[in-house]
Amino acid sequence: QVQLVESGGGLVQAGGSLRLSCTASGRTLSSYAMGWFRQTPGKEREFVAAISSKGASTYYTDSVKGRFTISRDNAKNTMYLQMNSLKPEDTAVYYCSARTGALYRIKKSEYDYWGQGTRVTVSS
Repeated sequence: QVQLVESGGGLVQAGGSLRLSCTASGRTLSSYAMGWFRQTPGKEREFVAAISSKGASTYYTDSVKGRFTISRDNAKNTMYLQMNSLKPEDTAVYYCSARTGALYRIKKSEYDYWGQGTRVTVSS
């Protein structure tokens, strides 16, 4: 069993920053690719960013490129999402995910484990 717990969400003004964290337990994730997804009411969960198992490769959806940075610290079994220049449209529940295998994927169906989400609200 792998358990993922997100933290760091909250309320922030447009243009501000937040740093989300995802800590895993139950198994080391040093061989697992990981990703961040987000979801708002009435919409499907959408891909935000992904990172390979050792952090060498990353990928971002176009809407967050240049503003968000995904990273991981395998010694702490933790993944991060640094979010800068936040916009109201970034408001969502953000979910941490992990998959067996070293390469990242961008579809939610490709991931095996999920956290319960942390809410991010960006006010204008």
